[in-house]
Amino acid sequence: MSSANANYQIQKKIAIVVAVMFAIKLTAWYLTSSVAILTDALEYTINVISSLIGLYSLSLSAKPKDYNHPYGHGKAEFLSSSIEGILMIVSSFLIMYEAINNLQHPHTISKLDYGIYLVVFTALLNYFLGYFSIREGKKTNSLPLVATGKHLQSDTYATVAIIIGLIAIYFTHYSWIDSLVAFVFALVIIVSGYKILRSSIAGIMDEADDELLRKVVEVLENNRNENWIDLHNLRIIKYGGTLHLDCHLTVPWYFNVNEAHKEIDVLSSLVKNEFGESVELFVHTDGCLDFSCKLCNKKTCDVRKFDFDKTVHWTVENVSTNSKHQIDL
Repeated sequence: MSSANANYQIQKKIAIVVAVMFAIKLTAWYLTSSVAILTDALEYTINVISSLIGLYSLSLSAKPKDYNHPYGHGKAEFLSSSIEGILMIVSSFLIMYEAINNLQHPHTISKLDYGIYLVVFTALLNYFLGYFSIREGKKTNSLPLVATGKHLQSDTYATVAIIIGLIAIYFTHYSWIDSLVAFVFALVIIVSGYKILRSSIAGIMDEADDELLRKVVEVLENNRNENWIDLHNLRIIKYGGTLHLDCHLTVPWYFNVNEAHKEIDVLSSLVKNEFGESVELFVHTDGCLDFSCKLCNKKTCDVRKFDFDKTVHWTVENVSTNSKHQIDL
């Protein structure tokens, strides 16, 4: 099963569990009439909608490449996550409105103990479901699964605050705490929604992922062989669960086509062993020039013109540039 199909099946299971938890939250609100629980349930409608959107985007991204989409359909995942972020922010303002309205027109809260039990249960289930979604999303580089998991866990933190508020109401009978908790809950959702939206836009705009780029460079630097004289113009683009990587690799100028291709195969295997088979690599080979001698530590070279001087260690800053590394001769 491909990673895209696997992500679809995971998202499908999450959507089912989310729908069950939504029903439990509505039941808790029906029993208590608490605006804090109501806002929790209203916010959870976003989870239900997001799960359905995520399910569709993952089914779309699982489609193979075609003539109109030579890089596949993975970008659909970024669109899904951006919609989720927007819905979270919009729902936050609706929650704020309900909280303020409840302060102006307070109502009686009943059966609070039952409501607390139900909300605690959903909080525990929510956290572990979010942990599962993030873990599986990171395995396959799926932004919707990671976004869904972070959303679920942020819900858990906010729900914990709601539980504390409900317990305070239970013992103090101060109904205004209900609105205060709901308002704080809305602020937490806004922050979480902004982060998801920001990450989605970055993916749509092919913004560089410094953390991922640094990890790739570290793998190449730590496993560098003597025929890899220089590496430059390294770029990484995400297409859903697929990573597209291209770079220029400098090898000895006297290598024939087969020898140069062998070095590319070694580099490709190294990257795929570390990041999975969903990585696409396009490597252009350059032949070394005279200035490369002082940077090349190849021990058996009959055409060396200059003695080896020093090794230039590969970093994100120097391998992502367009120019080859040089030193003064």
